[in-house]
Amino acid sequence: MKTIAEINEKIQNKSAVVWTIQELKTRVKDIGITQIAKEVDVICTGTFEPMESSGALINLGHTDPPIKIRQCWLEGIPAYAGFGAVDVYLGASAMADYPGTGEADSDVRQVTTIPERGGGHVIEDLIAGKSIPLRLLGQVTDCYPRASFETTITKDTINQFYLYNPRNLYQNFIVGVNGGERPLYTYLGLLQPRLGNAVYSNPGAISPLFNDPDLKLIGIGTRIFLGGGIGYIVWEGTQHFPLQKRLPNRTPIGPAATLALMGDAKQMSPRWVRGCYFKNYGASIMLGVGVPLPVLNEEVIRYCAVKDEEIVAPVVDFSIPRRVRPTFGLVSYAQLKSGNITIEGKKVRTAPLASIYFSQQVAQELKTWIERGEFTLTEPVATLDMNRSFLPLDQWGSQISLE
Repeated sequence: MKTIAEINEKIQNKSAVVWTIQELKTRVKDIGITQIAKEVDVICTGTFEPMESSGALINLGHTDPPIKIRQCWLEGIPAYAGFGAVDVYLGASAMADYPGTGEADSDVRQVTTIPERGGGHVIEDLIAGKSIPLRLLGQVTDCYPRASFETTITKDTINQFYLYNPRNLYQNFIVGVNGGERPLYTYLGLLQPRLGNAVYSNPGAISPLFNDPDLKLIGIGTRIFLGGGIGYIVWEGTQHFPLQKRLPNRTPIGPAATLALMGDAKQMSPRWVRGCYFKNYGASIMLGVGVPLPVLNEEVIRYCAVKDEEIVAPVVDFSIPRRVRPTFGLVSYAQLKSGNITIEGKKVRTAPLASIYFSQQVAQELKTWIERGEFTLTEPVATLDMNRSFLPLDQWGSQISLE
C-alpha cells in the first residue's frame, strides 16, 4: 500500500518510478502484477482525439469608454457573450453561419470567414500566439456607453484565457457504420454506404478511463495534462453515464463516464490543441489529455493490465435517423485495431479518429514531467458520481410538429 503523499515525496526527490500505460501492458506478463505494484509509483495514460464539447473562456478587458458585450466574433466565429461585460465563451464547434459578420454596418470592416474553420481553430491560433480579429457589439447603458468595438487580440493582450471543457474523455464510445445507400457525414467523419467502412474514436486500452474503470483513482481536483499544460478535473462531464452495462473486468460496453476539464490555455501548446473540421458536419478540436494514475495497491495494476482483446464497443448503424439506433453487436478493440471487422459475414475496414501515436506521446510527455519533478499528483477533493443515469430530452412530453 502507498499513499499519494508518499508518491509525491518520491517525485520531488526525483526517485519515483514512472511508466506509461503502454510500458505496463507490455511488461506485466513477464514481471507480474505484485512486483510491478511494489516497484512502480505512477502509470501515465493519454489520449489525443476529437473532443467537440470543449471551449475557451476569455476575459477581454475593458475598453474606454466601456462596452457591455452582447455579440462577439473572433475572426468571424461567434462567441457567447451572455454573462458579465467583457467575458466571452468560444465553443470549439462554433462556426460562422453567414458570410462576414452578418452585419450591414458600412463603418465596420467585414471579416471574411473560412467555411471549414471554427472555434477550435481560433483557440489553436490564440494558443500559438497569433493575432485574431475581434468584433464586438454592445448593449448601451449609462455605465457602458460604447455600442461597438473592433481590434485584434493575442493571448498576451487578454486577461484570462482558459479551456473549460464540459465533456471530455469518454470512457468508451461507439463504432459508426452506415448500412444505407448514400454516404453519411457524421461526427465520426464520412461513413461509406453499404457498410463501406467503420470508424471508432476511442484509442482503446491505452485510454485513461479504461484503466480506472470505477474512477477510484481520480476525482474533482485531480491534476492532469491538458493540451500541453496543467489542467484539472473539475466535475463530472455532461452525459456522464457510469451506469452503462459493464463486463466482468468492469470496463463499459459503450459510452459511460465523462469528465469536465479546465486548464490555463496560455500554458498550452498548439501541438496538443488543434482545430479540426468534419466535412458536412462541422468544426471540432483535437485535444491531448493525459491522466496520471497513482499505484496505491495491486488492484491498480490489475485494472491497468486490461488489453484491447478484453474491451468492447458497440457497432452502430447511422443510416437509421433515431436517437437509439440499431447495432450490429459488440466488437473488441483488438479487432478494430486489426484494420477489419466482420459484420453479417462482410469484411469491413476500420479506422480510428484518435491518434494512437499521439496518445502514446501524451503519456510519454506526462511521464517526463513527473520524472523531472515538474508535476506532482493531487488528492481528489470529492469523488465522481458513479450512480448517474442518462436522461433523453423527449421522455418528458410529446414532440411538437412545426409543419
